[in-house]
Parts: sequence; C-alpha cells; structure tokens
Amino acid sequence: MLPDGRTLLDDVSFRIGEGITAALVGPNGAGKTTLLRLVAGDIQPQTGTVTASGGLGVMRQFIGGNRVAPLTGTASVTDRDDGMTPPMVRDLLLSVSPRRIRDAAARLDAAELAMMERDDERAQLRYAAALTEWGEAGGYAEEVHWDACCVAALGIPYDQCRWRDVNTLSGGEQKRLVLESLLRAPYGVLLLDEPDNYLDVPGKRWLEQQLAATPKTVLLVSHDRELLAACAQRIVTVEDQHVWVHGGGFSGYAKARADRISRLEELRRRWDEEHEKLKELVRTYRQKASYNSDMASRLQAAVTRLRRFEEEGPPEQAPREQNVRMRLRGGRTGKRAVICENLTLTGTTGSFGTEIWFDDRVAVLGANGSGKSSFLRLLAGEQVPHEGIARLGARVVPGFFAQTHARPDLAGRAPAEILMTEHALLINEAMAALARYELQVCARQPFGTLSGGQQARLQILLLELAGATLLLLDEPTDNLDLPSAEALQQGLESYRGTVLAVTHDRWFARSFERFLIFMPDGQVRAAAEPAWD
Repeated sequence: MLPDGRTLLDDVSFRIGEGITAALVGPNGAGKTTLLRLVAGDIQPQTGTVTASGGLGVMRQFIGGNRVAPLTGTASVTDRDDGMTPPMVRDLLLSVSPRRIRDAAARLDAAELAMMERDDERAQLRYAAALTEWGEAGGYAEEVHWDACCVAALGIPYDQCRWRDVNTLSGGEQKRLVLESLLRAPYGVLLLDEPDNYLDVPGKRWLEQQLAATPKTVLLVSHDRELLAACAQRIVTVEDQHVWVHGGGFSGYAKARADRISRLEELRRRWDEEHEKLKELVRTYRQKASYNSDMASRLQAAVTRLRRFEEEGPPEQAPREQNVRMRLRGGRTGKRAVICENLTLTGTTGSFGTEIWFDDRVAVLGANGSGKSSFLRLLAGEQVPHEGIARLGARVVPGFFAQTHARPDLAGRAPAEILMTEHALLINEAMAALARYELQVCARQPFGTLSGGQQARLQILLLELAGATLLLLDEPTDNLDLPSAEALQQGLESYRGTVLAVTHDRWFARSFERFLIFMPDGQVRAAAEPAWD
C-alpha cells in the first residue's frame, strides 16, 4: 500500500526455481524494488507469504555514498541516507557478509573503541574475547575473501583500501566490489536491484558472464536489454499491480507480452458483452413482470445471475502503455559552448583540450574511475581539483543530472511542492507537468520514497523547467525503463542546445554523433565512433 492509500501490488504470485536467473522488469514505480524488499524481509506483506531458502544476499539500487547498515536476516547495502558518516570499504564489504560475521565485527569494533578510551585490564580482556569470537565466526577467512574481492574489483589488496572512503570510488567500482563479494559468497539466493548501473561496458560483459555461469538463484532488476538477453532465463513482469511470468528468455518476451495484452483485451471485450446481455435480460424481465406476475421468478433468477457475475468481477485489465512526453527546449548560445585548454583532472587524466560547439551531441565514454563524472561536475560549476582551463561559452546555462540521484536539496520534498516552489508553478500547472513525465501518481510523495526511475524523470523535468542550454547528463538512462529511455532520446533529438552525456548504455550511445574517450592511461581523445574496450 502506498502512502496515498493506493494498492501497489495485488494478489502477486510467482516462483523462481533453484539455480534460475530471473529478471524483474516493468515500468518505473510499478513496484519492482518493493517486491525485492518483500523477498528480502525488509517489509512484510499485508496478506500472503514470501519464502526464500539458501540464505539471501541483497544489493540495493543505490549503494556506497549513502550510509551502510545491515538488515536483520539478510546481507545488504542500504539506500538510506540518514546524515551519518559515509562508509569505508570495510563497511561496504561487511554489510554483505553473513550475519554472524557482522555481529562479531560490531563487538570487535566496540571493544577496540573501549580500549582506546580506557586501556585497562578489563578493556584488554574484552578486546581479547572479541578477537577470539571474530576468529571463531570466520572473520579471518572473511578477510581473505575480501582481499580477493578488492584485488579483482579495484586492483589493490584489502589492507591497502579497507579504511578508504567509499565516496572516493566511482559508482561502477562500488558496484563491482559488492558484486564480487556477493557472487563469491555462500548465499544460495541473490537479489540484485539494477546491478549493471554505473558499470562500464567491460564490467557489464563480466556481469553477464558471471550470471550465466553462477549456480545461485538470482532475481535481478535491470533495464539493460543486452544483459537481459545474455543471462535472463525467466522474465517476471510487474505492471498495473499484477505480476506475470514469461517462461522463456528475453528474445521472445516482446511477442509474449503483446500476445498477453491481446488476450486480456479479448477476455475483457467478451466479459463486457456478457455483462451487457445480462443487464438487458434483467431489464426485459423487469418490464414483463410489471404486468405479468408469472415473470417474477424469471426476473429473480436473472437478477441473481447478474449479481453473481458482477461479484466474480471482470478479468484482469490490459496494462496501460506509458506516455512520457519530454519537452527539452534549450536555447541559442555562443558558437563555442565548452572550451577546454590544457585541462588536467587531478589524479585521473593527463592534459587535454577540446572544443564543443552549440548543438553538439557528445557521449563521454571510458572505464569507471577515469574522470568522466568529474569532468561533467567541473563543467556544472562544482569544485573539482584540476589544472588548466575549462569554461563555458556565451549564454551557456548548464543543467546537471546527478548519477546517483544524490540531491540533498530535494530530500524530504514532494515533486509537486518542488515545482511550485522552485519554478513558481500553480498546482494545476505543476500537476500537468508531472503528468507529462508519468509522475502525477507520486506528486505528493517525498523524493526519497520515489523509485530510481521516478527520481531520474523528475531530475530531467527540472532540467526542462530550468531552461538549461547545456545538458550535462551523468548516466541518465541507468534507472529509466525502456519507454522513458526512448522518450529521453526523442526529447534530446528536438532539444535546441548542447548535450554531454556520460553513458555505458550501448543502445543510448548510438544516438550520439561525437565521442570523447577517457582512456585508461589518462589520455582523453575525440572519436567519431564509440570505443568500449
């Protein structure tokens, strides 16, 4: 049940067999993440039961920069931001470790803190007992496991990065590290909420191979069609409060969904016809019974039949297709929109220069950690350590789409209130704008309760209303469902301005005409074709 009283999921039933990799798909806000939280035990269903065997490992949609906190009975990376200190690499790995390891680590941390505050015999004995418990729980073996994960994901051993702030890792490095740990751990079931987000293309190919080879049962949310085609053996669709399962792979999914919609429409048409026939029968008998008492019994039988028919209810309604309409307008600027001269992003790139002209469409490609997001944030006006010149042309107004949706200025605020306050819209104008982005249903929900795709669409709407003439988009399609991603591409085609987009979406990148490649050796070069390896 949603905060406004609407039912999110109704009479949902499905089963994923042992060793199967199943993909959970559907429109943004349909309830995919909520369904994963039900399976993980974060929340309890109002009716019905959820069971899972073999131990659960959980990856949240947003990880890393927000505070990590383990949940009872599961290993997870939370998507909550409660203002606490961001986690270290150790915290991130610990949060997806077995419960006994997390409990032993908590007691060891408390004992270390107590000994630092008061190094007496009692504190020393407590610390010694905590060390013994850490070893008995398998903590030292777990550190060996973490070391292998750090080397595989980051290229450095655990001892060298255990106290490193997770915020210093790119989004893809955070995802790869957590995925390494979950895939190597003894969990029998993995729940992965958009695991491919922020991974570069080699990382996505690695994930596809891992999911295809793993003996674990996997339920994942993804909008990446190539990943779905490579590893999804079942497709579980969430739409219009219901769930249905396509028993084959992604290649046959579109036809299966079209056939299902056609079948539901036919069943509803037949139900409506039968309903109208029964109502007409009741009207006929009621008219005859008004002057012939012998027809009273037939009238009663017809009324009973109609009542039972209506009590059984109509068949499931065919799902409504999304209609996202983006009106990104932009505006005329100077011929040179972005000028970079001898620019060096400290710690990531060598010196480079480039010019981006008005109305250019430039995709920024490269491996995770190569400086792509830092480049966009620098152009957006944020403080990024650098040398050289990076400036915007005349009349260029930048608008930045944040990769992790980390928008403290929107926290706790509802979309309708944001539009009315920030852009001086009346309530009917705000609701009309939200409706174009299919956000009217969550107009009064706090920003943090929106799905990742709804947050992404709201950010794009805010860019539209702000009149940005330079769009700086950091992985804009990661959390968008397919209709929303297609709407974004159409909106960019009609946009009168300059676009720079960091992306690892191979399908989305095909719509760009220029490419800026951030190389692993720190070089940055222009290209006419995308380069993924």
